[in-house]
This record gives sequence, C-alpha cells and structure tokens, in this order.
Amino acid sequence: MRHTVAPIGAFVAVVVAGVAGLAALGNVGPVEAAFWLVDLTSIDLHFQDHAGPERATKAYAVLVTAALVLSGLWIGETVVTELFGGRISTEVSRATMQRRIDNSDDHVIVCGYGMFGRTIANRLAEADRRVVVIEIDDDNAERAREDGHLLVEGDARRERVLRSAGVDRATKLVAAIDDSNVNIQIAIVSGTATSTPEILVRVGEEMYEPVAREAGADEVIIPEVLSGERVTRLLERPADRHPAD
Repeated sequence: MRHTVAPIGAFVAVVVAGVAGLAALGNVGPVEAAFWLVDLTSIDLHFQDHAGPERATKAYAVLVTAALVLSGLWIGETVVTELFGGRISTEVSRATMQRRIDNSDDHVIVCGYGMFGRTIANRLAEADRRVVVIEIDDDNAERAREDGHLLVEGDARRERVLRSAGVDRATKLVAAIDDSNVNIQIAIVSGTATSTPEILVRVGEEMYEPVAREAGADEVIIPEVLSGERVTRLLERPADRHPAD
C-alpha cells in the first residue's frame, strides 16, 4: 500500500495546516480549532462572543474543508485501485473474452497449450480458423492470450469448462494435453455435449489408441509415431548427389 502514502500525507498536512490556521485566526486552542473543521457553525457561535476576523476565518475553514474532501477522495481512489483495480480489469477482460466465445461457432477447441497444442492452434489461426484454447496452467494461458487466441481458463475435463468454450457449437475438439489419460477423460466428457464436435485425441503410446476410440475419439494422434513416419519418409528420399569438383 505504499501508493497510499502520498494521499494520506496530504490529508494529514491539510489537517495540521487547517488546525494551525484556524487556531491563529480565531485565537483558540488546537482542540477547538479541530472541532471547527467538523462543525463550521461553531465559528459563528465563537464570534458572537469574541472579536476577530470572522469572514477570513470562515473562508479559511471552507478552503480547508474542501481540501480535506479532495484528499479524502484521493485516498479512497488509491485504496480502491490498489485493492481491486487489477481484479476488476481481469474480470472485465474475461467477460469480454467470454462474450466473443459465446458469439463464435464452427470453431476448433484446443485443450492444452503446450508445444503440441500451441503448434496446432497457431497453424489453425494462420489458416483463418477461429480457435478457442482451454488451459489450466497460468503461464500457458498467458501465452495463449498473448498469441491472440480466445481462451477459457480451467480444467477441460469439466463439462462447465467445455460449455464455456462453446463445445456445442464447435466443429472439432483436440485433446492435446501431454497426458493420455487426461485426454481420454476429455473425450468422454466432450461426448456428452448436445452437438458433439469431431474429437481428436492425442495419446503417448499405441496401447492407448483403442481406449481413446472407445471413449469417443474420432481420430487418435500419436505424435511420436507421426514424427517417426515423417523422418522415415525423409530418409527414404533419394539423396542429393553433388558432382565432385
């Protein structure tokens, strides 16, 4: 709360200046002068029985009161901003994001924004496909947001989270998390949607493929197998031979 030091200091300075000034103008003690700041009508009662610069005292009291109000508002604004400013901004951003998702259809949901999910999401975006990312990890979620994707923060195994991502309106859903069991669970929950999208499930080993299909996967992706097949195709291509000099 270091940002409140300045407004609080200003408030205290105004109080001290106000009490000192009123005490000098009205020739009264600091306690009575402080009371005048709370109840300006007390100045009228004082000058009914005492001579002195009544108008100047009243004018000074009004200025001090106005300064106290302004410094008090400054304190309040600073405290509210420090306590709730970031949270309010986050909630507004999240509500705006959710409204954009609610207005989306025929999009692709990518569950997990690790290397595999990030590659898929970015390639789809480059092809002008709308992507909604579901991510539970804060760092990955921030990366997805920075990359410009629509984002739902949460566990993709939760039906509520999938509905927030518009699973009923999506054309495809990719379970791209680096955990075969979690991806299979996502497939099961996704299959309960009113309008089920095409479900693509990433698994780490071939032994998981029949389980994933039984869980509702339309396609099963094994990145290691795909990578191996690609490398094999590259190796089988005729080598470029350069004539000797």
